[in-house]
Amino acid sequence: MPELPEVEVVRRGLAGWVAGRTVADVQVLHPRAVRRQPAGAADFSARLTGTTLGSAQRRGKYLWVPLTGTGAGFSLIGHLGMSGQLLVQDPSVPDETHLRVRLRFADGGRELRFVDQRTFGGLAVEEAEDGDPEGTPVSIAHIARDPLDPRFDDTAFVAALRAKRTTVKRALLDQSLISGVGNIYADEALWRSKLHYDRPTATLTRPQALLLLANARDVMTAALAVGGTSFDSLYVNVNGESGYFSRDLDAYGREQEPCRRCGTPIRRAAWMNRSSYFCPRCQRVPRTRSEG
Repeated sequence: MPELPEVEVVRRGLAGWVAGRTVADVQVLHPRAVRRQPAGAADFSARLTGTTLGSAQRRGKYLWVPLTGTGAGFSLIGHLGMSGQLLVQDPSVPDETHLRVRLRFADGGRELRFVDQRTFGGLAVEEAEDGDPEGTPVSIAHIARDPLDPRFDDTAFVAALRAKRTTVKRALLDQSLISGVGNIYADEALWRSKLHYDRPTATLTRPQALLLLANARDVMTAALAVGGTSFDSLYVNVNGESGYFSRDLDAYGREQEPCRRCGTPIRRAAWMNRSSYFCPRCQRVPRTRSEG
């Protein structure tokens, strides 16, 4: 599933291509793509048609575009799920096999297409928080800010992290504590910090917690610089291009490959219906494990 760097790459693409454009026509080609719209596909199309799109925003893994004109007070919100793609395409380009939603614009230029093979993602038009200049949809206002947000509060995060009765990787994936970090970048940040994924958060010192946050921020910034992490063709930017950070991963997906620090083979362990990758020498198993 796309994490913060991948979603931010898409956000930047949207900001450059759709801001200020007026929606002339909306086609919903698969109802599941707008299942979060309570009144259905017709309502989704009606609420978008005639609106002007603002500058794309992001909170963690969620994207939204504030609406102006007839849609003032609402935002178009999107979640990519496991395979969702927001593509900016010339109208002459043939429809993608898994095209779910199409937005055409009044200027007749490139259209916005939502493509989703597995249909776990989706779009909706939602009410924005009253008076919020970013147009944050009400449904995601509770999600914490992410490490790349200039308003992220490092001190508050560290205090909340150390106060939680859980394990460190669970905490990193807790979207009410810190958003945008998923399985890949959690493993990478933990490897850089020499912390085992099952380390109880209460045992972290303040310097360790700050280092973990810094490493999460650094690894996601590095991934963002090369377009994110793509393991297949399901994640691409708005121009259909893949990211290349998979070449630079230190832990995730490197089972039995040598640790880049000490040479010990990287291990993979089953964890919450997923996998955790770690170096058994650099990231030693904690003596006492929290039940989380």
